[in-house]
Amino acid sequence: MPYVHGYAERESVRLEDQAETLADLLHCDTKYSAGSLILEAGCGVGSQTVSLASNSPDAKIISVDISESSLSEAKKRIQAAGYQNVSFQKEDILNLTFKEKSFDHIFVCFVLEHLANPSKALNCLKKLLKPGGTITVIEGDHGSAYFYPDSIQAHKAVSCQAELQRAAGGNPNIGRELYPLLKQTGFKKINVSPRMIYADSSKPSLVEGFTKKTFTAMIEGIRMSAIEKNLIDEKTFDEGIKALYRTTENDGVFCYTFFKAVAFNL
Repeated sequence: MPYVHGYAERESVRLEDQAETLADLLHCDTKYSAGSLILEAGCGVGSQTVSLASNSPDAKIISVDISESSLSEAKKRIQAAGYQNVSFQKEDILNLTFKEKSFDHIFVCFVLEHLANPSKALNCLKKLLKPGGTITVIEGDHGSAYFYPDSIQAHKAVSCQAELQRAAGGNPNIGRELYPLLKQTGFKKINVSPRMIYADSSKPSLVEGFTKKTFTAMIEGIRMSAIEKNLIDEKTFDEGIKALYRTTENDGVFCYTFFKAVAFNL
């Protein structure tokens, strides 16, 4: 299915800003032992790959994606960072060419939200895991976004992102569904932990890196699509974006929750 945010350079920059801002929150406890073989399914432009390679320097990582252009960008990013433990190849997550039970661990970040059938994808991935292996899945949940000052226009702009993602076959609120999805797929010992971003003016790096450069930039990026599809009028959308930036001022607050799940193939 199409990536709702597109593949423009601006989106690549946004993903890099997001990865840098969220690295500690999302990846501090993702570390794999020496000699482990890891599959990163849906690596995109490699924004999360850098953290994986850094946290597990003695593990071997195979990062795959369906987009040639994204893989090319990911390779450049890993080479620039100087990591030698990652290889890349083009793969479709629903038609992976690897042998069954060939990976010690699988890592999936910000991928399931874009799939029309995430359960099928998880089933395909489960077949590739060795007995006792783990899968780590990280997703956001757009229904968890709230802020001060509150704004009807801002909520309408955010809802456009959700509607576009649903129209493309995805699920913008999939974070809250990770436990049932993994359980239905047959994974065991499932542990889901919410990872909340809370940004106010006492946390300027989060205000800049997440509220401005990650979340608001994401919503800004769908302006043309939302207006063309008559989901919102120009004035309301622009007022919504202005309201999101208003939350970055001295008395503003922005909250959003990611969900991280780790489960075993037993």
